Amino acid sequence: MAFAAIGALLGAGLVAAAAPVQAADENLIVNGGFENGLTGWFVNNGNAADSATLASTADAYAGAAAALVTSRTTTGSGPMQDLSGKVQAGQTYALTARIKYENAAGPATKQFFATMHYGGGTYTNLVSTVATKGQWAQFNGTFTIPAGQSVSTARLFFETPWTATPSAAPDTHLMDFKLDDVSVIGAPPPPPPSKTVEVVGKLPGEHNPLIGHKFGADGFGFVHGGRVYMYMTNDTQGYAPDPVTGVSAAINYGNINQITLISSDDLVNWTDHGEIQVAGPNGVAPFTSNSWAPGMASKMVDGKEKFFLYYANGGGSSNVITGESPLGPWSSERTSTLINGGTPGAEPLVWRFDPAPLVDDDGQSYLYFGGGPAATSMPAAERFNNPKNIRAIELGDDMVSTQGSAVVVDAPVAFEAGHVFKRQGKYYFSYSSHFGGSDFGGNQTPLPGYPGGGQIGYMISDNPMSWTKETYAGVLFPNQSQFFGAGTGGNNHQSVFEFEGKYYFTYHAPTLNKRINGNTTQGYRSPHIQELTFNPDGTIQQVAGNYAGVGQVRNFNPYHVFEAETLGWSKGIATAKIDGGSAQFGASAPNLAVRDVDNGDWTALSAVDFGAGGAKTVTAKLRVLASDARIQVRLDSVTGPVAGTIQVGPPSGGWTEVTAALDGATGVHDVYFTYEGPAGQDLVELDSWKFDRRADLPVTATAQTRCTAGKAYVAVQAGNGHTTPVDITLETPYGTRTFTGVAPGANAYQSFATRSSTVAAGTVTVRAHGTVDGTDVTTVITAAHSGATCA
Repeated sequence: MAFAAIGALLGAGLVAAAAPVQAADENLIVNGGFENGLTGWFVNNGNAADSATLASTADAYAGAAAALVTSRTTTGSGPMQDLSGKVQAGQTYALTARIKYENAAGPATKQFFATMHYGGGTYTNLVSTVATKGQWAQFNGTFTIPAGQSVSTARLFFETPWTATPSAAPDTHLMDFKLDDVSVIGAPPPPPPSKTVEVVGKLPGEHNPLIGHKFGADGFGFVHGGRVYMYMTNDTQGYAPDPVTGVSAAINYGNINQITLISSDDLVNWTDHGEIQVAGPNGVAPFTSNSWAPGMASKMVDGKEKFFLYYANGGGSSNVITGESPLGPWSSERTSTLINGGTPGAEPLVWRFDPAPLVDDDGQSYLYFGGGPAATSMPAAERFNNPKNIRAIELGDDMVSTQGSAVVVDAPVAFEAGHVFKRQGKYYFSYSSHFGGSDFGGNQTPLPGYPGGGQIGYMISDNPMSWTKETYAGVLFPNQSQFFGAGTGGNNHQSVFEFEGKYYFTYHAPTLNKRINGNTTQGYRSPHIQELTFNPDGTIQQVAGNYAGVGQVRNFNPYHVFEAETLGWSKGIATAKIDGGSAQFGASAPNLAVRDVDNGDWTALSAVDFGAGGAKTVTAKLRVLASDARIQVRLDSVTGPVAGTIQVGPPSGGWTEVTAALDGATGVHDVYFTYEGPAGQDLVELDSWKFDRRADLPVTATAQTRCTAGKAYVAVQAGNGHTTPVDITLETPYGTRTFTGVAPGANAYQSFATRSSTVAAGTVTVRAHGTVDGTDVTTVITAAHSGATCA
């Protein structure tokens, strides 16, 4: 809340005499006359107690409309507009507005403030006016933002002077008021700094970090329909490298309100699905301010599969939004946070964040959350070794409510990032350990075997709600700096997922940040994956981080339309959302394009399987931005043999498809798309790619879900319509089988057990190998199957 009086502001020099407005100045307020309803405006939500109702009214100072604010709960509960990224430190701005109040029981005159919230507890009154009841009053003044003021958050709102207990005299402090004709005129906002990563952040041949064109932290791996989806804190949101030095200011977690999402079916080529606007005024859940450390789960609810994305709303609470698929669209079934100070059993926690869900085999669901400083009521040694700062709670059947009281997870040296997975009837709880200090009892010594600072420890239990210190099993992952060197330390956040019979461990490290700036990093983290292996007794073999990452699960199938933002490696490009749905993932999925493509940039795919017959053409859907640009399709390296060249043509303004012939694109190769054209110009934007094969085998495929004895099965059948025998391989997330020499007109059939009572809708892959006109041909087709619940 704003505390300073206008006189103090004048004394401090924050309200200056009117200065001439330069010709280049502009009005930074959107819809200041409210002629477009409430577009650009919302109620100040800087504090949990702030609340009001904002509506349009015809009682305007000028024009047809103004804003009316009613039902105010605090003096700061007033109309607000976000000027983040528009105003600049050290600049002077002229502010004008009209305001009126009419409360019959209110005072004859009332002071109002135009106030800026710079984030956290930093509020500054900018301009003041004293209004006479029933008459329009005018704000008319200038203000200078101090040169040292951070403006990464800058939100302007209108309020009455602060008082601790405004509800004691609501007619004096919480009156309704109207606002109109708001303007803030001054220097235009600076052009946004380029976020494009110009270095090669993921080196060819390496599989960590997962992506090299943007950041992502706290990755949570979720498997569905034969793909792995990775939900991450959007570290890129605050990345703003200096155009001269290339160094960004340190990461500001308080600004992050988006979740970054990528997916892959081979763990090496990742498709960028962009960002989910979770929190903030324009978010799916606008009653929350931040979205960190996501967790993901799906469940059949009322006969329909639904997807639940959990996230930390800062440190004090956690929430959940609901999706129709792993890619959305997203909605909020709640109007308040899921986990907060009112959650039974969570009251002692300082941090009620890092929510991680688990849906058990019997359908019961759980949420793990919490962290932060230990309770000062505990002895110092216990605060260090067993801080009891993480909780487990049962979720309701709807997945958006809790039931019962949270129980303590007594994880040794715990700090945050609790996560649970199940394997062979055992539950595994992993977490990030703390670094000691006054929050954890001062200078203490960990008990033998307990984690050191910033490590990932784990526990094993027979019960998802029982985690005593005796279930501690050891260190799962040392600190990442042990593997990636200077500049990569700090705490971590992990998850574990099973994909096609193997377990994988996700974590983050500022490796891309290090490749950009060297050993002095600014906290921007990147996702990594390593394989997770187990000892015969069920304990986990300690994971070692590296740049090599994991092996590619399968070769990439190029014979379908796929998103251009599917990247094994890249240099110098960025991605951005564009209108329309995805050609690969459907009309309701977000669609992105590769952009900021300059001469010398490139994108690449790992282990593309063209088959023995090979590809005859490649087609790019693109938008041409510069004349004389071309795309070369190269094999195996950025300087490898040219298999084909796409001459993109002159700029056309719209999206177009351009096809080029290919020569030599047979077998398995890394494929590089290299971009050439006039220096200093953006050349193209790319939406999708598609390769066409030289010949196809006439093979058909069907897939069905079936229930047997309460268990779900996926039955796959492939038919040989060719004139000679072919070899057929049926590939599913639940197993693979090869049939050799399938006769003409015959079928290959296999029913694959899912070992579960439910199966999600998904796809299977059929690979057929034979000869066409004396040429070896491999044909790859897919078939979709529905989901089923057999219990």
